[in-house]
Amino acid sequence: MKKVLSFLGPYKLAVAVALFFTLTELSVELVQPFIMRRIIDDGIMQEDLSVVLTWGGVLVGLSIIAFASGILNSFYAAHASQGTGYDLRAKLFKKVQSFSFSNFSQYPTSSLITRMTNDVTQIQNTLFMALRIMLRAPLLVLGSVIMALLVNVKLALILVFAIPVLLTFLLWVMKRAGNLFKTVQGKLDEVNSVMQENLAGIRLIKAFIRRKHEDKRFTEASENLRNRTVKALRTIEIGMPVILLIMNGSIMAILWFGSFEVSAGGATVGEVVAIINYTTRMTAAMSIFSMIIMFFSRARASATRIADVLDADIDLLDTAESSEKNKISDGKVSFESVSFRYPGTETYILEDLSFHVKPGERVAILGATGAGKSTIFQLIPRLYDIDGGRIRIDDKDIRDLKLDVLRKQIGFVPQEAMLFTGTIKDNILWGRENATMEEVIQASKDAQLYETIKEFPEKFDTLLGQKGVNLSGGQKQRLSIARALIRRPKLLLLDDSTSALDVKTEKNLLNALKNYSCTTFMITQKISTSMNCDIVLLLEDGKLLAKGSHEELLQESPLYQKIYESQFGKEAGNQ
Repeated sequence: MKKVLSFLGPYKLAVAVALFFTLTELSVELVQPFIMRRIIDDGIMQEDLSVVLTWGGVLVGLSIIAFASGILNSFYAAHASQGTGYDLRAKLFKKVQSFSFSNFSQYPTSSLITRMTNDVTQIQNTLFMALRIMLRAPLLVLGSVIMALLVNVKLALILVFAIPVLLTFLLWVMKRAGNLFKTVQGKLDEVNSVMQENLAGIRLIKAFIRRKHEDKRFTEASENLRNRTVKALRTIEIGMPVILLIMNGSIMAILWFGSFEVSAGGATVGEVVAIINYTTRMTAAMSIFSMIIMFFSRARASATRIADVLDADIDLLDTAESSEKNKISDGKVSFESVSFRYPGTETYILEDLSFHVKPGERVAILGATGAGKSTIFQLIPRLYDIDGGRIRIDDKDIRDLKLDVLRKQIGFVPQEAMLFTGTIKDNILWGRENATMEEVIQASKDAQLYETIKEFPEKFDTLLGQKGVNLSGGQKQRLSIARALIRRPKLLLLDDSTSALDVKTEKNLLNALKNYSCTTFMITQKISTSMNCDIVLLLEDGKLLAKGSHEELLQESPLYQKIYESQFGKEAGNQ
Protein backbone atom coordinates (compact mmCIF):
# COMPACT_ATOMS: atom_id res chain seq x y z
CA MET A 1 0.00 0.00 0.00
CA LYS A 2 2.92 2.32 0.76
CA LYS A 3 4.18 2.00 -2.82
CA VAL A 4 0.82 3.04 -4.24
CA LEU A 5 0.24 5.86 -1.75
CA SER A 6 3.55 7.42 -2.85
CA PHE A 7 1.72 8.46 -6.05
CA LEU A 8 -0.26 10.94 -3.95
CA GLY A 9 2.89 13.07 -3.64
CA PRO A 10 2.15 15.52 -6.49
CA TYR A 11 -1.31 16.13 -5.04
CA LYS A 12 -0.30 17.02 -1.50
CA LEU A 13 -1.93 20.46 -1.72
CA ALA A 14 -5.24 19.02 -2.98
CA VAL A 15 -5.14 16.39 -0.22
CA ALA A 16 -4.42 19.06 2.41
CA VAL A 17 -7.29 21.26 1.20
CA ALA A 18 -9.66 18.26 1.09
CA LEU A 19 -8.67 17.31 4.64
CA PHE A 20 -9.14 20.90 5.81
CA PHE A 21 -12.71 20.94 4.54
CA THR A 22 -13.29 17.48 5.99
CA LEU A 23 -12.20 18.74 9.40
CA THR A 24 -14.37 21.83 8.96
CA GLU A 25 -17.41 19.71 8.17
CA LEU A 26 -16.54 17.36 11.05
CA SER A 27 -16.13 20.21 13.53
CA VAL A 28 -19.59 21.55 12.67
CA GLU A 29 -21.10 18.10 13.16
CA LEU A 30 -19.42 17.71 16.56
CA VAL A 31 -20.44 21.17 17.77
CA GLN A 32 -24.10 20.80 16.80
CA PRO A 33 -25.16 18.48 19.69
CA PHE A 34 -23.27 20.75 22.10
CA ILE A 35 -25.30 23.74 20.87
CA MET A 36 -28.49 21.71 21.01
CA ARG A 37 -27.78 21.09 24.69
CA ARG A 38 -27.61 24.87 25.24
CA ILE A 39 -30.89 25.37 23.36
CA ILE A 40 -32.63 22.71 25.47
CA ASP A 41 -31.18 23.59 28.90
CA ASP A 42 -30.92 27.40 28.58
CA GLY A 43 -33.74 28.05 26.12
CA ILE A 44 -36.53 25.49 26.10
CA MET A 45 -36.27 24.42 29.77
CA GLN A 46 -36.02 28.10 30.86
CA GLU A 47 -38.64 29.22 28.30
CA ASP A 48 -36.21 31.81 26.92
CA LEU A 49 -37.06 32.31 23.23
CA SER A 50 -34.09 34.64 22.59
CA VAL A 51 -31.65 31.84 23.47
CA VAL A 52 -33.48 29.45 21.13
CA LEU A 53 -33.44 31.96 18.26
CA THR A 54 -29.80 32.98 18.83
CA TRP A 55 -28.36 29.47 19.00
CA GLY A 56 -30.79 28.26 16.35
CA GLY A 57 -29.38 30.92 14.01
CA VAL A 58 -25.87 29.72 14.85
CA LEU A 59 -26.91 26.16 13.93
CA VAL A 60 -28.28 27.31 10.56
CA GLY A 61 -25.07 29.25 9.83
CA LEU A 62 -22.89 26.29 10.75
CA SER A 63 -25.00 24.01 8.53
CA ILE A 64 -24.37 26.30 5.55
CA ILE A 65 -20.64 26.21 6.29
CA ALA A 66 -20.75 22.40 6.49
CA PHE A 67 -22.65 22.21 3.18
CA ALA A 68 -20.09 24.41 1.39
CA SER A 69 -17.21 22.47 2.96
CA GLY A 70 -18.70 19.19 1.72
CA ILE A 71 -18.87 20.45 -1.88
CA LEU A 72 -15.31 21.82 -1.83
CA ASN A 73 -14.04 18.65 -0.16
CA SER A 74 -15.58 16.53 -2.95
CA PHE A 75 -13.93 18.70 -5.61
CA TYR A 76 -10.40 18.44 -4.19
CA ALA A 77 -10.81 14.77 -3.22
CA ALA A 78 -11.84 13.98 -6.81
CA HIS A 79 -8.87 15.95 -8.17
CA ALA A 80 -6.39 14.07 -5.97
CA SER A 81 -7.88 10.61 -6.54
CA GLN A 82 -8.39 10.98 -10.30
CA GLY A 83 -4.90 12.42 -10.72
CA THR A 84 -3.36 9.60 -8.71
CA GLY A 85 -5.28 7.00 -10.72
CA TYR A 86 -4.08 8.60 -13.96
CA ASP A 87 -0.45 8.64 -12.85
CA LEU A 88 -0.64 5.10 -11.50
CA ARG A 89 -2.15 3.77 -14.72
CA ALA A 90 0.46 5.60 -16.81
CA LYS A 91 3.30 4.23 -14.66
CA LEU A 92 1.93 0.70 -14.91
CA PHE A 93 1.60 0.95 -18.69
CA LYS A 94 5.15 2.29 -19.01
CA LYS A 95 6.44 -0.51 -16.78
CA VAL A 96 4.65 -3.17 -18.83
CA GLN A 97 6.08 -1.65 -22.03
CA SER A 98 9.57 -2.18 -20.58
CA PHE A 99 8.89 -5.85 -19.77
CA SER A 100 10.99 -8.50 -21.42
CA PHE A 101 9.30 -11.57 -22.86
CA SER A 102 10.21 -13.55 -19.73
CA ASN A 103 8.43 -10.92 -17.61
CA PHE A 104 5.31 -11.36 -19.71
CA SER A 105 5.42 -15.09 -19.01
CA GLN A 106 4.98 -14.28 -15.29
CA TYR A 107 1.83 -12.20 -15.81
CA PRO A 108 -0.97 -13.35 -18.12
CA THR A 109 -2.32 -10.63 -20.40
CA SER A 110 -5.72 -10.79 -18.70
CA SER A 111 -4.08 -10.19 -15.31
CA LEU A 112 -2.17 -7.15 -16.55
CA ILE A 113 -5.36 -5.71 -18.03
CA THR A 114 -7.19 -6.24 -14.73
CA ARG A 115 -4.39 -4.56 -12.78
CA MET A 116 -4.32 -1.52 -15.07
CA THR A 117 -8.10 -1.12 -15.07
CA ASN A 118 -10.02 -2.72 -12.21
CA ASP A 119 -7.24 -2.53 -9.62
CA VAL A 120 -6.31 1.08 -10.42
CA THR A 121 -10.00 2.06 -10.36
CA GLN A 122 -10.32 0.39 -6.96
CA ILE A 123 -7.40 2.45 -5.61
CA GLN A 124 -8.81 5.59 -7.21
CA ASN A 125 -12.25 5.13 -5.66
CA THR A 126 -10.79 4.26 -2.26
CA LEU A 127 -8.68 7.43 -2.23
CA PHE A 128 -11.74 9.52 -3.04
CA MET A 129 -13.81 7.81 -0.35
CA ALA A 130 -10.94 8.18 2.13
CA LEU A 131 -10.71 11.92 1.59
CA ARG A 132 -14.48 12.36 1.46
CA ILE A 133 -15.94 9.94 4.00
CA MET A 134 -13.53 7.35 5.37
CA LEU A 135 -11.35 9.70 7.39
CA ARG A 136 -14.43 11.54 8.60
CA ALA A 137 -16.01 8.39 10.07
CA PRO A 138 -13.22 7.41 12.53
CA LEU A 139 -12.61 11.07 13.40
CA LEU A 140 -16.32 11.50 14.06
CA VAL A 141 -16.26 8.51 16.43
CA LEU A 142 -13.20 9.82 18.28
CA GLY A 143 -14.51 13.39 18.36
CA SER A 144 -17.93 12.26 19.59
CA VAL A 145 -16.37 10.36 22.50
CA ILE A 146 -14.28 13.41 23.47
CA MET A 147 -17.26 15.77 23.22
CA ALA A 148 -19.43 13.35 25.20
CA LEU A 149 -16.82 13.31 27.96
CA LEU A 150 -16.89 17.11 28.02
CA VAL A 151 -20.69 17.07 28.32
CA ASN A 152 -20.98 14.40 31.06
CA VAL A 153 -18.16 12.08 32.09
CA LYS A 154 -20.29 9.43 33.83
CA LEU A 155 -22.61 8.82 30.89
CA ALA A 156 -19.77 9.05 28.36
CA LEU A 157 -17.90 6.20 30.10
CA ILE A 158 -20.43 3.81 28.54
CA LEU A 159 -19.07 4.80 25.11
CA VAL A 160 -15.47 4.61 26.32
CA PHE A 161 -15.95 0.91 27.10
CA ALA A 162 -18.01 0.06 23.98
CA ILE A 163 -15.85 1.63 21.25
CA PRO A 164 -12.58 -0.36 21.83
CA VAL A 165 -14.52 -3.64 21.67
CA LEU A 166 -16.04 -2.62 18.34
CA LEU A 167 -12.73 -1.43 16.88
CA THR A 168 -10.97 -4.69 17.80
CA PHE A 169 -13.72 -6.66 16.09
CA LEU A 170 -13.66 -4.46 12.97
CA LEU A 171 -9.88 -4.74 12.60
CA TRP A 172 -10.21 -8.53 12.64
CA VAL A 173 -12.89 -8.34 9.94
CA MET A 174 -10.71 -6.03 7.82
CA LYS A 175 -7.71 -8.37 7.97
CA ARG A 176 -9.79 -11.42 7.04
CA ALA A 177 -11.64 -9.57 4.27
CA GLY A 178 -8.35 -8.29 2.79
CA ASN A 179 -7.12 -11.85 2.18
CA LEU A 180 -10.48 -12.84 0.69
CA PHE A 181 -10.58 -9.88 -1.71
CA LYS A 182 -7.08 -10.70 -2.91
CA THR A 183 -8.44 -14.08 -3.96
CA VAL A 184 -11.43 -12.35 -5.57
CA GLN A 185 -9.13 -10.28 -7.80
CA GLY A 186 -7.33 -13.46 -8.84
CA LYS A 187 -10.67 -15.05 -9.81
CA LEU A 188 -11.47 -11.89 -11.79
CA ASP A 189 -8.23 -12.46 -13.72
CA GLU A 190 -9.48 -15.94 -14.61
CA VAL A 191 -12.82 -14.61 -15.87
CA ASN A 192 -11.05 -11.98 -18.00
CA SER A 193 -8.71 -14.65 -19.37
CA VAL A 194 -11.61 -16.85 -20.50
CA MET A 195 -13.37 -13.83 -22.06
CA GLN A 196 -10.21 -12.71 -23.85
CA GLU A 197 -9.54 -16.16 -25.32
CA ASN A 198 -13.18 -16.52 -26.32
CA LEU A 199 -13.39 -13.19 -28.15
CA ALA A 200 -10.01 -13.70 -29.84
CA GLY A 201 -10.99 -17.13 -31.12
CA ILE A 202 -14.68 -16.52 -31.80
CA ARG A 203 -14.39 -17.54 -35.48
CA LEU A 204 -12.77 -20.85 -34.58
CA ILE A 205 -15.33 -21.45 -31.84
CA LYS A 206 -18.18 -20.99 -34.31
CA ALA A 207 -16.47 -23.08 -36.97
CA PHE A 208 -16.00 -26.00 -34.54
CA ILE A 209 -19.39 -25.45 -32.86
CA ARG A 210 -17.71 -25.20 -29.44
CA ARG A 211 -20.11 -22.63 -27.97
CA LYS A 212 -21.42 -24.99 -25.28
CA HIS A 213 -17.88 -25.87 -24.22
CA GLU A 214 -16.95 -22.18 -23.98
CA ASP A 215 -20.18 -21.44 -22.10
CA LYS A 216 -19.21 -24.11 -19.57
CA ARG A 217 -15.70 -22.65 -19.16
CA PHE A 218 -17.06 -19.16 -18.63
CA THR A 219 -19.77 -20.35 -16.24
CA GLU A 220 -17.22 -22.20 -14.09
CA ALA A 221 -14.91 -19.17 -13.93
CA SER A 222 -17.82 -16.82 -13.25
CA GLU A 223 -19.23 -19.07 -10.51
CA ASN A 224 -15.83 -19.21 -8.80
CA LEU A 225 -15.69 -15.40 -8.87
CA ARG A 226 -19.24 -15.14 -7.53
CA ASN A 227 -18.63 -17.63 -4.70
CA ARG A 228 -15.42 -15.94 -3.59
CA THR A 229 -17.05 -12.51 -3.74
CA VAL A 230 -20.05 -13.68 -1.74
CA LYS A 231 -17.75 -15.17 0.90
CA ALA A 232 -15.81 -11.89 1.16
CA LEU A 233 -18.94 -9.74 1.34
CA ARG A 234 -20.52 -12.10 3.86
CA THR A 235 -17.52 -11.62 6.12
CA ILE A 236 -17.91 -7.86 5.90
CA GLU A 237 -21.66 -7.93 6.46
CA ILE A 238 -21.08 -9.63 9.82
CA GLY A 239 -19.88 -6.25 11.05
CA MET A 240 -23.18 -4.38 10.65
CA PRO A 241 -25.32 -6.45 13.07
CA VAL A 242 -22.54 -6.40 15.68
CA ILE A 243 -22.19 -2.61 15.37
CA LEU A 244 -25.92 -2.03 15.74
CA LEU A 245 -26.17 -4.45 18.66
CA ILE A 246 -23.42 -2.78 20.67
CA MET A 247 -24.34 0.83 19.77
CA ASN A 248 -28.07 0.35 20.39
CA GLY A 249 -27.20 -1.32 23.67
CA SER A 250 -25.10 1.75 24.53
CA ILE A 251 -28.04 4.07 23.75
CA MET A 252 -30.32 2.05 26.00
CA ALA A 253 -27.73 2.14 28.78
CA ILE A 254 -27.32 5.93 28.43
CA LEU A 255 -31.11 6.44 28.58
CA TRP A 256 -31.40 4.11 31.58
CA PHE A 257 -28.60 5.61 33.64
CA GLY A 258 -29.32 9.10 32.29
CA SER A 259 -32.83 9.05 33.74
CA PHE A 260 -31.39 8.30 37.18
CA GLU A 261 -28.76 11.05 36.81
CA VAL A 262 -31.42 13.61 35.80
CA SER A 263 -33.56 12.65 38.78
CA ALA A 264 -30.56 12.87 41.12
CA GLY A 265 -29.40 16.19 39.63
CA GLY A 266 -26.18 14.71 38.26
CA ALA A 267 -27.15 15.51 34.66
CA THR A 268 -29.52 17.75 32.75
CA VAL A 269 -31.99 16.77 30.05
CA GLY A 270 -29.89 18.66 27.52
CA GLU A 271 -26.78 16.68 28.46
CA VAL A 272 -28.59 13.36 28.03
CA VAL A 273 -29.97 14.47 24.66
CA ALA A 274 -26.52 15.67 23.57
CA ILE A 275 -24.84 12.37 24.47
CA ILE A 276 -27.62 10.39 22.77
CA ASN A 277 -27.10 12.61 19.73
CA TYR A 278 -23.36 11.89 19.77
CA THR A 279 -24.09 8.17 20.12
CA THR A 280 -26.47 8.11 17.15
CA ARG A 281 -23.90 9.97 15.06
CA MET A 282 -21.30 7.42 16.12
CA THR A 283 -23.70 4.62 15.17
CA ALA A 284 -24.12 6.13 11.70
CA ALA A 285 -20.33 6.54 11.41
CA MET A 286 -19.75 2.98 12.60
CA SER A 287 -22.25 1.66 10.05
CA ILE A 288 -20.06 3.23 7.36
CA PHE A 289 -17.20 1.09 8.68
CA SER A 290 -18.59 -1.91 6.76
CA MET A 291 -18.19 0.06 3.56
CA ILE A 292 -14.79 1.32 4.71
CA ILE A 293 -13.63 -2.24 5.43
CA MET A 294 -14.79 -3.40 2.00
CA PHE A 295 -13.09 -0.52 0.18
CA PHE A 296 -9.85 -0.76 2.13
CA SER A 297 -9.75 -4.55 1.93
CA ARG A 298 -10.16 -4.48 -1.84
CA ALA A 299 -7.79 -1.54 -2.15
CA ARG A 300 -5.11 -3.32 -0.14
CA ALA A 301 -5.45 -6.40 -2.36
CA SER A 302 -5.32 -4.22 -5.49
CA ALA A 303 -2.35 -2.23 -4.17
CA THR A 304 -0.41 -5.46 -3.59
CA ARG A 305 -1.11 -6.62 -7.14
CA ILE A 306 -0.12 -3.24 -8.59
CA ALA A 307 3.07 -3.12 -6.50
CA ASP A 308 4.00 -6.59 -7.77
CA VAL A 309 4.08 -5.25 -11.32
CA LEU A 310 5.82 -1.99 -10.42
CA ASP A 311 8.49 -3.85 -8.42
CA ALA A 312 9.03 -6.56 -11.04
CA ASP A 313 12.68 -6.90 -12.01
CA ILE A 314 13.29 -6.37 -15.72
CA ASP A 315 15.78 -9.07 -16.63
CA LEU A 316 16.70 -7.60 -20.01
CA LEU A 317 18.28 -4.15 -19.87
CA ASP A 318 21.11 -2.20 -21.40
CA THR A 319 24.42 -3.32 -19.93
CA ALA A 320 27.13 -1.05 -18.54
CA GLU A 321 29.07 -1.60 -21.77
CA SER A 322 26.14 -0.62 -24.01
CA SER A 323 26.80 2.52 -26.00
CA GLU A 324 24.76 4.61 -28.43
CA LYS A 325 27.95 5.04 -30.43
CA ASN A 326 27.76 1.37 -31.41
CA LYS A 327 25.42 1.26 -34.40
CA ILE A 328 24.66 -1.18 -37.17
CA SER A 329 26.37 0.04 -40.32
CA ASP A 330 26.70 -3.03 -42.59
CA GLY A 331 24.46 -5.81 -41.27
CA LYS A 332 26.99 -8.58 -40.76
CA VAL A 333 25.57 -11.21 -38.39
CA SER A 334 27.41 -13.95 -36.49
CA PHE A 335 26.10 -16.63 -34.16
CA GLU A 336 28.99 -18.12 -32.21
CA SER A 337 28.19 -21.34 -30.30
CA VAL A 338 24.83 -19.92 -29.22
CA SER A 339 22.73 -21.90 -26.73
CA PHE A 340 19.33 -20.82 -25.46
CA ARG A 341 16.42 -22.10 -23.42
CA TYR A 342 13.29 -20.22 -22.51
CA PRO A 343 13.06 -18.98 -18.88
CA GLY A 344 11.63 -21.59 -16.53
CA THR A 345 12.37 -24.51 -18.86
CA GLU A 346 15.12 -27.12 -18.87
CA THR A 347 15.15 -27.96 -22.58
CA TYR A 348 17.53 -26.06 -24.84
CA ILE A 349 15.83 -24.72 -27.96
CA LEU A 350 19.18 -23.89 -29.57
CA GLU A 351 22.41 -25.75 -28.85
CA ASP A 352 25.89 -24.68 -29.92
CA LEU A 353 24.52 -22.88 -32.99
CA SER A 354 27.09 -21.13 -35.18
CA PHE A 355 26.79 -19.41 -38.55
CA HIS A 356 28.04 -16.24 -40.23
CA VAL A 357 26.17 -14.00 -42.65
CA LYS A 358 27.82 -11.31 -44.76
CA PRO A 359 26.30 -7.82 -45.15
CA GLY A 360 23.48 -7.70 -47.67
CA GLU A 361 23.07 -11.46 -47.97
CA ARG A 362 19.65 -13.05 -48.12
CA VAL A 363 19.26 -16.00 -45.75
CA ALA A 364 16.52 -18.64 -45.78
CA ILE A 365 15.91 -20.62 -42.58
CA LEU A 366 14.17 -23.98 -42.93
CA GLY A 367 13.27 -26.64 -40.42
CA ALA A 368 10.44 -28.55 -38.83
CA THR A 369 8.19 -27.07 -36.15
CA GLY A 370 10.19 -26.61 -32.95
CA ALA A 371 13.54 -26.54 -34.75
CA GLY A 372 14.31 -23.07 -33.33
CA LYS A 373 13.66 -20.88 -36.38
CA SER A 374 11.49 -18.24 -34.66
CA THR A 375 13.79 -18.33 -31.63
CA ILE A 376 16.64 -17.01 -33.80
CA PHE A 377 14.39 -14.08 -34.75
CA GLN A 378 13.75 -13.32 -31.09
CA LEU A 379 17.44 -13.41 -30.21
CA ILE A 380 18.68 -11.07 -32.98
CA PRO A 381 16.71 -8.02 -31.67
CA ARG A 382 17.57 -9.23 -28.14
CA LEU A 383 14.04 -9.95 -27.01
CA TYR A 384 15.72 -12.64 -24.89
CA ASP A 385 19.30 -12.97 -23.69
CA ILE A 386 21.18 -16.10 -24.68
CA ASP A 387 22.41 -18.65 -22.14
CA GLY A 388 25.71 -19.35 -23.86
CA GLY A 389 27.87 -18.22 -26.75
CA ARG A 390 27.76 -14.82 -28.44
CA ILE A 391 25.74 -12.99 -31.09
CA ARG A 392 27.59 -10.32 -33.02
CA ILE A 393 26.33 -7.71 -35.45
CA ASP A 394 29.07 -5.90 -37.39
CA ASP A 395 31.55 -7.67 -35.07
CA LYS A 396 29.95 -6.05 -32.01
CA ASP A 397 28.32 -8.11 -29.27
CA ILE A 398 24.62 -7.18 -29.37
CA ARG A 399 24.77 -6.65 -25.59
CA ASP A 400 27.13 -3.75 -26.29
CA LEU A 401 24.43 -2.06 -28.36
CA LYS A 402 21.71 0.04 -26.76
CA LEU A 403 18.42 -1.82 -27.07
CA ASP A 404 16.74 1.15 -28.78
CA VAL A 405 19.64 1.58 -31.20
CA LEU A 406 19.64 -2.14 -32.03
CA ARG A 407 15.91 -2.45 -32.59
CA LYS A 408 15.59 0.75 -34.61
CA GLN A 409 17.89 -0.84 -37.19
CA ILE A 410 15.72 -3.95 -37.52
CA GLY A 411 12.57 -4.46 -39.58
CA PHE A 412 10.55 -7.33 -38.18
CA VAL A 413 7.54 -9.02 -39.81
CA PRO A 414 5.96 -11.63 -37.51
CA GLN A 415 4.44 -14.88 -38.69
CA GLU A 416 0.97 -13.70 -37.66
CA ALA A 417 0.36 -10.24 -39.11
CA MET A 418 -0.47 -7.83 -36.29
CA LEU A 419 -2.27 -4.69 -37.43
CA PHE A 420 -3.71 -1.86 -35.36
CA THR A 421 -7.02 -0.03 -35.53
CA GLY A 422 -6.51 2.98 -37.80
CA THR A 423 -5.91 3.69 -41.47
CA ILE A 424 -3.62 1.84 -43.86
CA LYS A 425 -1.35 4.87 -43.78
CA ASP A 426 -1.27 4.85 -39.97
CA ASN A 427 -0.25 1.19 -39.96
CA ILE A 428 2.60 1.76 -42.42
CA LEU A 429 3.78 4.86 -40.54
CA TRP A 430 3.79 2.76 -37.37
CA GLY A 431 7.16 1.53 -38.65
CA ARG A 432 8.57 5.08 -38.87
CA GLU A 433 6.19 7.85 -37.91
CA ASN A 434 8.19 10.71 -39.46
CA ALA A 435 8.27 9.14 -42.94
CA THR A 436 6.96 11.17 -45.87
CA MET A 437 3.96 10.23 -47.98
CA GLU A 438 6.31 9.45 -50.87
CA GLU A 439 8.12 6.93 -48.65
CA VAL A 440 4.79 5.40 -47.60
CA ILE A 441 3.83 4.93 -51.25
CA GLN A 442 7.24 3.47 -52.14
CA ALA A 443 7.13 1.02 -49.22
CA SER A 444 3.65 -0.12 -50.30
CA LYS A 445 4.87 -0.57 -53.89
CA ASP A 446 7.87 -2.64 -52.80
CA ALA A 447 5.60 -4.74 -50.58
CA GLN A 448 3.38 -5.37 -53.64
CA LEU A 449 0.43 -3.69 -51.92
CA TYR A 450 0.10 -0.42 -53.82
CA GLU A 451 -2.18 -1.73 -56.57
CA THR A 452 -4.51 -3.21 -53.95
CA ILE A 453 -4.63 0.05 -51.98
CA LYS A 454 -5.58 2.00 -55.10
CA GLU A 455 -8.71 -0.13 -55.43
CA PHE A 456 -10.02 0.98 -52.03
CA PRO A 457 -12.34 4.04 -52.17
CA GLU A 458 -10.37 5.83 -49.43
CA LYS A 459 -6.94 4.65 -50.69
CA PHE A 460 -4.36 5.05 -47.89
CA ASP A 461 -7.02 6.56 -45.62
CA THR A 462 -9.02 3.31 -45.62
CA LEU A 463 -9.92 2.53 -42.03
CA LEU A 464 -8.95 -0.96 -40.84
CA GLY A 465 -10.98 -2.92 -38.33
CA GLN A 466 -9.45 -4.50 -35.24
CA LYS A 467 -6.45 -6.63 -36.31
CA GLY A 468 -7.24 -5.75 -39.93
CA VAL A 469 -10.34 -7.95 -40.16
CA ASN A 470 -11.38 -6.31 -43.45
CA LEU A 471 -8.16 -7.45 -45.19
CA SER A 472 -7.24 -10.87 -46.57
CA GLY A 473 -4.33 -12.88 -45.16
CA GLY A 474 -2.04 -11.90 -48.03
CA GLN A 475 -2.97 -8.22 -47.75
CA LYS A 476 -2.21 -8.28 -44.03
CA GLN A 477 1.20 -9.84 -44.69
CA ARG A 478 2.09 -7.28 -47.35
CA LEU A 479 0.98 -4.41 -45.12
CA SER A 480 3.20 -5.78 -42.34
CA ILE A 481 6.09 -5.99 -44.81
CA ALA A 482 5.51 -2.38 -45.92
CA ARG A 483 5.60 -1.33 -42.27
CA ALA A 484 9.01 -3.00 -41.89
CA LEU A 485 10.43 -1.69 -45.17
CA ILE A 486 9.63 1.95 -44.40
CA ARG A 487 12.16 1.74 -41.57
CA ARG A 488 14.93 1.26 -44.14
CA PRO A 489 16.41 -1.37 -41.80
CA LYS A 490 19.90 -2.83 -41.83
CA LEU A 491 18.42 -6.18 -40.81
CA LEU A 492 15.11 -7.43 -42.19
CA LEU A 493 13.47 -10.40 -40.44
CA LEU A 494 10.61 -12.09 -42.30
CA ASP A 495 9.04 -14.85 -40.20
CA ASP A 496 7.22 -16.98 -42.77
CA SER A 497 5.77 -13.68 -43.98
CA THR A 498 5.18 -14.71 -47.59
CA SER A 499 3.19 -17.88 -46.87
CA ALA A 500 -0.07 -16.29 -48.10
CA LEU A 501 1.49 -14.82 -51.26
CA ASP A 502 1.31 -16.45 -54.68
CA VAL A 503 4.53 -17.32 -56.51
CA LYS A 504 4.42 -14.26 -58.80
CA THR A 505 3.77 -11.76 -55.97
CA GLU A 506 6.50 -13.32 -53.85
CA LYS A 507 8.98 -13.15 -56.74
CA ASN A 508 8.19 -9.46 -57.31
CA LEU A 509 8.61 -8.81 -53.58
CA LEU A 510 12.00 -10.53 -53.46
CA ASN A 511 13.14 -8.54 -56.50
CA ALA A 512 12.00 -5.29 -54.83
CA LEU A 513 14.02 -6.15 -51.72
CA LYS A 514 17.20 -5.88 -53.82
CA ASN A 515 16.73 -2.09 -53.66
CA TYR A 516 17.28 -2.19 -49.89
CA SER A 517 20.81 -2.35 -48.49
CA CYS A 518 19.97 -4.76 -45.72
CA THR A 519 20.73 -8.28 -44.64
CA THR A 520 17.53 -10.33 -44.92
CA PHE A 521 16.56 -13.39 -42.89
CA MET A 522 13.52 -15.34 -44.09
CA ILE A 523 11.89 -18.18 -42.20
CA THR A 524 10.12 -20.22 -44.84
CA GLN A 525 8.74 -23.63 -45.66
CA LYS A 526 8.87 -23.00 -49.41
CA ILE A 527 11.82 -24.17 -51.47
CA SER A 528 10.84 -21.58 -54.09
CA THR A 529 11.80 -18.94 -51.54
CA SER A 530 15.10 -20.53 -50.53
CA MET A 531 16.06 -20.81 -54.22
CA ASN A 532 16.17 -16.99 -54.32
CA CYS A 533 18.43 -16.71 -51.26
CA ASP A 534 22.21 -16.60 -50.98
CA ILE A 535 22.37 -18.91 -47.97
CA VAL A 536 20.06 -21.61 -46.65
CA LEU A 537 20.21 -22.66 -42.99
CA LEU A 538 18.63 -26.06 -42.31
CA LEU A 539 17.79 -26.56 -38.63
CA GLU A 540 16.80 -29.67 -36.73
CA ASP A 541 16.13 -29.79 -32.97
CA GLY A 542 17.93 -26.51 -32.36
CA LYS A 543 21.08 -27.51 -34.20
CA LEU A 544 22.44 -26.45 -37.56
CA LEU A 545 22.09 -29.50 -39.76
CA ALA A 546 23.32 -27.93 -42.99
CA LYS A 547 24.34 -24.58 -44.44
CA GLY A 548 24.96 -23.49 -48.01
CA SER A 549 23.31 -22.30 -51.19
CA HIS A 550 20.24 -23.98 -52.61
CA GLU A 551 22.36 -25.84 -55.15
CA GLU A 552 24.88 -26.98 -52.54
CA LEU A 553 22.26 -28.32 -50.14
CA LEU A 554 20.40 -30.02 -52.95
CA GLN A 555 23.55 -32.03 -53.61
CA GLU A 556 24.83 -32.49 -50.05
CA SER A 557 21.80 -32.64 -47.69
CA PRO A 558 19.45 -35.66 -47.86
CA LEU A 559 16.88 -33.82 -45.72
CA TYR A 560 16.89 -30.76 -47.96
CA GLN A 561 16.59 -32.96 -51.02
CA LYS A 562 13.63 -34.72 -49.41
CA ILE A 563 11.91 -31.36 -48.75
CA TYR A 564 12.60 -30.32 -52.32
CA GLU A 565 11.14 -33.51 -53.74
CA SER A 566 8.03 -33.19 -51.56
CA GLN A 567 7.31 -29.80 -53.15
CA PHE A 568 8.54 -30.27 -56.73
CA GLY A 569 8.37 -34.02 -57.23
CA LYS A 570 10.98 -36.77 -57.21
CA GLU A 571 11.76 -36.30 -60.86
CA ALA A 572 12.75 -32.69 -60.23
CA GLY A 573 15.10 -33.78 -57.47
CA ASN A 574 16.96 -36.09 -59.84
CA GLN A 575 17.51 -33.42 -62.46
